[in-house]
Amino acid sequence: MNTRLPVLFLSHGSPMHAIEPSAAADAWAQAAAGLLRPRAVLMVSAHWDSGLPLLGGSAQPETIYDFGGFPDELYRIRYAAPGAPDVAQQAQALLREAGFTAGIDGCRGLDHGAWIPMLKMYPQADVPVLQLSVQPALGAAHHHALGQALASLRDAGVLIVGSGHMTHNLRDAFVGMRQGDNLPVAAYANEFRDWIDVRVRGGQIDELLQWETQAPQARRAHPTPEHFLPLFVALGAAGAGYQVQSLSAGYDFGVLAMDAYRFT
Repeated sequence: MNTRLPVLFLSHGSPMHAIEPSAAADAWAQAAAGLLRPRAVLMVSAHWDSGLPLLGGSAQPETIYDFGGFPDELYRIRYAAPGAPDVAQQAQALLREAGFTAGIDGCRGLDHGAWIPMLKMYPQADVPVLQLSVQPALGAAHHHALGQALASLRDAGVLIVGSGHMTHNLRDAFVGMRQGDNLPVAAYANEFRDWIDVRVRGGQIDELLQWETQAPQARRAHPTPEHFLPLFVALGAAGAGYQVQSLSAGYDFGVLAMDAYRFT
């Protein structure tokens, strides 16, 4: 029996996915329901950036409300899952073996890129969770190599989840929020999303690693890269010859592509 866990990439969207029904949140829940229960979940969240790779080592990570202007209901949610300090140490050792300088932050909580998907995937908060930071200055190849270094965790019961976004232009998204529902999809977002999707499905890693210069509308789709980098950790952990399944797609506010993938 193959007990190797898959790898997920999620576009985590607005914090409102925590309290409002959505196709994306349903897809996250369905993805988790179809898995063997993991020993722990390693969330690579776009909302924790650092100069070098850091792992969350707290035994009981706090819920971080790293957003503003949302309903009070969101700030009353506490996602009280235990941490996984043992997995943090194991992951740190793997990264160091691969030549990375990696640390453990014993105080770091769970930001909304981690706890909102976890709330839908494991609503009982009974699966340990820890985070890995991203390094926006170091690019796609660095993050792909991080994923490769951590891939063996999949055989140790750890579910690796990249939590970022297929497209992430917040300025355009805020315009869309003000305009309301049923917005047409922005052409630039769709062009970028389709280019990436074709190459993810085709395993064209070399082209994907050059996304900033090769993908159409890359700078507008991602004015800053941090929300795209978790995809490369997921691709690295998936390994060569992966199979990919789409978990969800569509757009929020006409510009935020909500694609999610399962890699096996």
